[in-house]
Amino acid sequence: MRILVIEDDPTVGSYVKRGLEEQRWAVDLVADGEEGERRAASEAYDLVLLDMRLPGKSGLEVLHALRARGFERPILILTAQDAVDAKVGALRAGADDYVTKPFAFEELLARVEALARRPRAIASPRLVVADLEVDQGTREVWRAGEKIELTPKEYTVLEYLLRHAGRVMSRTLITEYAWGFHFDPGTNIVDVVINHLRKKIDAKHEKKLISTVRGVGYMVRG
Repeated sequence: MRILVIEDDPTVGSYVKRGLEEQRWAVDLVADGEEGERRAASEAYDLVLLDMRLPGKSGLEVLHALRARGFERPILILTAQDAVDAKVGALRAGADDYVTKPFAFEELLARVEALARRPRAIASPRLVVADLEVDQGTREVWRAGEKIELTPKEYTVLEYLLRHAGRVMSRTLITEYAWGFHFDPGTNIVDVVINHLRKKIDAKHEKKLISTVRGVGYMVRG
């Protein structure tokens, strides 16, 4: 496996590089965000370890840029930023995992190995439940072959429910995902959006896909 480490702290970078090389992996180390992005985009790496605070270009900017270019290999964030909103932001931007400093190398190695075991085949960008389809690439939605127009928030909530089809998702989890961690949990905005989704997705059809679990939340099931 070939790994790119983008880390500007020479002590941490050398430590990680040496430890991974001891596992007989090929490791390149760069200390600049712009150079790291260029190397990741132009060379055949199996995995990228990416620090968040980098000279030239921040780790988050590199992450956004690589995913926008279609870079599909795993990206593991390695940073001292341990706030929940920082983790959520990185994962939503396309990171596959997140390790905070200081860290035990054994944990980092286990996470790298887990990412390395993921199948190389790219998952389908479509989410399908019964006759409801969502194209995650184009953000288009169809029910029984009929295209449905959704607002950005309606789409985000529906996509979240489809990604967890068959499981009850609480209002709190839906709120945090669609509106952010600090959004007022006392609002009924989730219920409002779910009602809109029901009108657009279920109203014309005998089979209802969006279900309410009283006192818990919502789920989509075929």
